[in-house]
Amino acid sequence: VLAEPADAARVRGTSVRAPGAPVGADVVIAVGGDGTMLEAVRVGVAANLPVLGVNAGHLGFLTRVEPDRLDAALDLLAAGGWDESQRMTLTARVPGKPEAIGLNDVVVEKAVSQHVLKIAVTVGQERLVSYRSDAVVVATPTGSTAYTFSAGGPLVDPELEALVITAVAPHNLFSRPIVLRPDQHLRLTVEDDRPARVNVDGRTLGVLTPGEHVEIARGERSARFVELWPRNFAVSVREKFQLHDA
Repeated sequence: VLAEPADAARVRGTSVRAPGAPVGADVVIAVGGDGTMLEAVRVGVAANLPVLGVNAGHLGFLTRVEPDRLDAALDLLAAGGWDESQRMTLTARVPGKPEAIGLNDVVVEKAVSQHVLKIAVTVGQERLVSYRSDAVVVATPTGSTAYTFSAGGPLVDPELEALVITAVAPHNLFSRPIVLRPDQHLRLTVEDDRPARVNVDGRTLGVLTPGEHVEIARGERSARFVELWPRNFAVSVREKFQLHDA
């Protein structure tokens, strides 16, 4: 069992995996919440390995195993008895920065707390809309349960492929989320005199000055998720949000 240096220091019986070192493994296992899963997915995508999430957080939308089913899950895993689901990823390119890959979303948000941003969204070669808002989120279906959901975006089955655009606290008359087909290329440009920060799955990629942009597209490689039991998106939504009949 290999672990990142900080984790290996805390977990007995694990060996240190140096950052960037090749991963000689069959599966990446994440024990934690959705943030931990995002870290594990970065490792899994880079090494082309499937990822299994064990929920030790709160909602845990990305995790598939609850603690009371851990023993059964590990038995199935050891026996090789699992399927996989493919999840769409995103790439983000900011001029002068290395390309970043995300599973959930790319967010362009205000860098100064009291200022509203003006962000123009271009789809292919066509200008779509210009938002005055706190942020604009471009999410995958997997990321539809994250930041974009809190901003009023739709819940989307993660096995679909689409680009979901949602403005956060918009000052526009038009403020509906927009769902596009997955092969579209997007450009988000800062149009006023205020800087914006670009985050990919919660990690800062860079800061855009007025006139600069970030380009967003579907990632070339999908994230691979271990599926030990049949999955039903409606059941998952009902359980995670504790929905009950009126």
